[in-house]
Amino acid sequence: MLKRQNPSTPEHRRDLAADGGALSMSHNDSRSFFSLSQLVLSAGRIKPSPALKHSKITYFEVEIVDVQSKKQICIVDKVPPASTLLDVKHKFHKACPQWYPSRVGLQLEHNGPFLKDSVSIQSLAVSSIVTLYFTDLGQQVGWTTFFLTEYTGPLLIYLLFYVRLSTIYDQVESRKSFRHPVVHLACFCHCLHYIRHLLETLFVHKFSEGHTPLKNMIKGCAFYWGFTSWIAYYINHPRYTPPSFGHKQVSYAALAFLEIEPVFQVQPTTPSRGSSCWYPVPTIHMRYMTFFCLYAKGWVLD
Repeated sequence: MLKRQNPSTPEHRRDLAADGGALSMSHNDSRSFFSLSQLVLSAGRIKPSPALKHSKITYFEVEIVDVQSKKQICIVDKVPPASTLLDVKHKFHKACPQWYPSRVGLQLEHNGPFLKDSVSIQSLAVSSIVTLYFTDLGQQVGWTTFFLTEYTGPLLIYLLFYVRLSTIYDQVESRKSFRHPVVHLACFCHCLHYIRHLLETLFVHKFSEGHTPLKNMIKGCAFYWGFTSWIAYYINHPRYTPPSFGHKQVSYAALAFLEIEPVFQVQPTTPSRGSSCWYPVPTIHMRYMTFFCLYAKGWVLD
């Protein structure tokens, strides 16, 4: 006969506890899964993470060729599209230190015009390799240096003749001769004229960062300095005689000088490199000023 198990026995209690624990665990798992499913549904559709875009920059290579021999001088590599021609000149100067940027003239064609420094490389490129023709523009000077040198020379040269150096005039005649007041007036007007030009160059006129060949400055200085030496020699000569019409001639010429002297304008110019800049040039009225000054100064030697 089978013996009925007593519910109060320890084995029976252990079985009941195991069945109850399994039921409670399955119930907890159901609740956890239900909560997770509600959370996923409330969050909506899961969006995939965007893929990272890698920007690819295209660099150019600039081949610099001599315009005469057509031989390659160097290649400037890794030039960004946004770079200008001035940036290429600076990199070219690092590769060839003897060619500083203001001395370098670059052309897109063999007989074409010089390109401006502000031109971008991307606008010139047809492919990844850009070929430019190099021309040596010669020794360059800045516009401020150009005009300061051109105007300082006449000022100092005239004063050397005014003090009558022994290397220029005979000292015996210089001591005996009497200086007419118009000689002092001429020195005052001449110095005032060039001092005003120097002050305008320093504080009034605004020049670009362009340059001009050194030979242009030599030509300008030869004209200004030579003409000043010519008129200063005769005006400050010990044998100088006053104007033939006396004070009346001097007064009219002084009024003309004061009337014409302030007339000065600024006009644009285009240097050989092609970059436009501005610098002062005399008007037609300034050219007549020389005539009136010479009219007042006499130009008569015994």
